[in-house]
Amino acid sequence: MKLFKLQTLKSLWALKLPNRTFRGHPRLLASDVYSQYESVRRGEQEIPKYFNFASDVLDKWSEIEKAGKRPSNPAFWWVNGKGEELKWSFEELGFLSRKVANVLTKVCGLQKGDRIVVILPRVPEWWLVNVACMRAGIVLIPGISQLSAKDILYRLQASKATCIITDDTLAPAVDSVASECQFLKTKLIVSKGSREGWLNFTDLYRNQSADHSCIKTRIQDSVIIFFTSGTTGFPKMTEHSQGSLGFRPLLSERYWLDLTPSDVIWSTADTGWIVASLASLFDPWVFGSCIFIHKLPQIESAAILNTLCRFPIDTLVGAPTLFRMLVQNDLSNYKFMNLKHCMSGGEPLNPEVMEQWKSKTGLDIHEIYGQTETGIICSSFKGMKIKPGSMGKAAPLYDVQIIDKNANILPPGQQGEIAIRSKPIRPLGLFSEYVDNPKKTAESERGNFYVTGDRGTMDEDGYFQFVGRDDDIIISSGYRIGPFEVESALIEHPAVAETAVVSSPDPLRGEVVKAFVVLSPTFSCSDLESLTCDLQEHVKKTTAPYKYPRKVEFVQELPKTVTGKIKRNELRNKEWGRM
Repeated sequence: MKLFKLQTLKSLWALKLPNRTFRGHPRLLASDVYSQYESVRRGEQEIPKYFNFASDVLDKWSEIEKAGKRPSNPAFWWVNGKGEELKWSFEELGFLSRKVANVLTKVCGLQKGDRIVVILPRVPEWWLVNVACMRAGIVLIPGISQLSAKDILYRLQASKATCIITDDTLAPAVDSVASECQFLKTKLIVSKGSREGWLNFTDLYRNQSADHSCIKTRIQDSVIIFFTSGTTGFPKMTEHSQGSLGFRPLLSERYWLDLTPSDVIWSTADTGWIVASLASLFDPWVFGSCIFIHKLPQIESAAILNTLCRFPIDTLVGAPTLFRMLVQNDLSNYKFMNLKHCMSGGEPLNPEVMEQWKSKTGLDIHEIYGQTETGIICSSFKGMKIKPGSMGKAAPLYDVQIIDKNANILPPGQQGEIAIRSKPIRPLGLFSEYVDNPKKTAESERGNFYVTGDRGTMDEDGYFQFVGRDDDIIISSGYRIGPFEVESALIEHPAVAETAVVSSPDPLRGEVVKAFVVLSPTFSCSDLESLTCDLQEHVKKTTAPYKYPRKVEFVQELPKTVTGKIKRNELRNKEWGRM
């Protein structure tokens, strides 16, 4: 992977970036972590060959903290909504994560480059494991807690992971498929109790030594692999490096978060998604900020609003579904303690929701746009004029353009595909590759651009507007859902002969999964309502529950091309009233 050259950084710094002040506070101390890389940002110094986020960022903040040069707020602040509360300083985070690193290396025998699947809810152990993996050079593969046994089996087999960490909820699902996973050697459980065949994570790390030396990693070394849904086939393994996740925020200015060591940020993203890594780990800690986490077994309005009233949260990051849900409440009954900045991403946010939130709270919602493969592509940052319906401007480090099918750049106002220039030098921030899938990796580029698969426009001022998916991916409540996974689950049901899954508009979730189903000729049913429920339950049990079709329509046949391919775009256009 080609990294930035010195002249490339200089040219990027010359791009049109807004002049803005940071709420009147001084930048940061000259001795802080962010300021130490000022010469690299200005293109006066090369990007380092070696970099490890744990030692080069987190441990540096620990030193600054111990020197009394950082505010007294914690680095990590966790609550569960039931009275339990936990706070760690950067020093404590370092101490505990070194213990966990020793568990992974000495007890589990993991080495640099080994892969570990981690499926945990929003619990402190998830953050400890992330940092410990960085220290040991182990590649972490996160997963959401709603994964089914089938989903877990696929991830373990595809990744060749040698270790898995999960909790009591998913341990039975892991046990049901573990015998089919030849590379899996160790199972760690985060639990107050014990389980046969599992090592107790909590007991092990508490009894481990905190004496651990962080491994030396190159900036292009793999740090996290995300499974991301595609329109065909099963989810792809999207690899990110120490550079694309850890070093990128040190270069890309303060454009989307604009945090300081005094700030407290709360992102409600599930731990399986890249937004959790960006907004609840890498980016805030670059600035020495406090990451606030609520366990949130379910996303509920009352829990969110009460938390904003009880805790000094400055910045809130959530999916559009969250804000659609919150504006339905009488917000005059709530007084937020410290909220100043709100961000929304994962799918387009309705302008009317932005207006309602502004009228009820006095706060703007700043949209962000990105992908698993890219991190943040566009954003509406502080000090920038907000245009309702726009995703803002291109993020620093990315040359974002609207292109046609021949990779030609289109003029402002003309619709095309949203793309990022990736040649001759691949920008820091882009994923490294789809692991074990060179064909898909190559197909992600067209000419000199990485193609997002999204259609959009750019106006004369450089603001981007999302038009829709260029493929069939469904984005519901911020969750990316590939139709193939849902269709594969439905087709297993004896009543289903054929099926096609598309997005359908929904006032709360933006869009939901809808299945068009052709019944098997050998199957007779007089109660289609009951069958609909049966199919929905079947999908919930077969794959992750959030993927189930909230709408089902029974049809005689599906529209197809002359070669027999299902014309999903026709079904989708019909759903969205574009026929």
